[in-house]
Amino acid sequence: MTSAPSSLPPLTAVRVFEAAARHQSFTRAAGELGMTQAAVSYQIKVLEERVGQPLFLRAKGRVVLSDAGERLAGPVSRAFDDLRATFATVREEASGTLSISTVQTFATHWLVPRLGSFRAERPNLAVRLDTQPRLVDFAAEDVDVGIRSGTGPWPGLASHLLMRTTFTPMMAPSLIERLGRPDGPADLLRFPLIGVTDPWWLSWFRLAGVPEPTLSAQADVSLGSQQLEASAAMAGQGVAILTPGFFGEDLAAGRLVQPFDIVGDDGHSYWLVYPQARRHVPKIKAFRDWACRQARLAGVTG
Repeated sequence: MTSAPSSLPPLTAVRVFEAAARHQSFTRAAGELGMTQAAVSYQIKVLEERVGQPLFLRAKGRVVLSDAGERLAGPVSRAFDDLRATFATVREEASGTLSISTVQTFATHWLVPRLGSFRAERPNLAVRLDTQPRLVDFAAEDVDVGIRSGTGPWPGLASHLLMRTTFTPMMAPSLIERLGRPDGPADLLRFPLIGVTDPWWLSWFRLAGVPEPTLSAQADVSLGSQQLEASAAMAGQGVAILTPGFFGEDLAAGRLVQPFDIVGDDGHSYWLVYPQARRHVPKIKAFRDWACRQARLAGVTG
């Protein structure tokens, strides 16, 4: 007794279709899969013969999905996402390492001081931080989660708000002793300002009622990160414009002084991001739940 033929088309053809549909290009699909463009075209033809209608429309050197291709693309893509996530979960059981991509300032002033509580919750999970100043490519790099600054959302990524990047001037007590305490926002213009070309300065002065501050006369000292600018401010070298959420301990200890309650907000925030398809991977889920809980404790809805 012979078995009934499988209703599923060849997996190779389906895999090629998923890549071609995602890229909207046979050439890019071939590059991703390590195949020739001719081999991609052949596999698409095999699949089209199996379903009995064209899946791509070919015109002027490019391809677009047909109506049938559009109907197949979504479910096929989700199926492959689930497969990738399942294999990632299996890999994680052997790996036991959570890789986090983040910027140096966020790592130093938000993440690392809190990381001990996460390690206490997951003592068997190693943590690796990557603080290179770049936008991580989850599809090409061995990174589990990232901390991204911006307004969100990002296609294909889940995102959770961790901290708003508000900003306000801060200075050292030694600078106040030397030059006196500023009487009002405009009085800050007689102080040396660190990173004076930073757009936050202009935004903050306008918010504080100084619509046309004369900043061009200031010698610019740009240090490239809030961490370095805060260090310069604590050394009494000038006034830095910083995010309060990063420097609460320095303010509480008196290493920095916030002379005014006026705080700017340009709409940017720090977000925890990771591929949607990996949302159920246990180590990512554990870190997401912990990070969002920390955000709520800090007064941010995660």
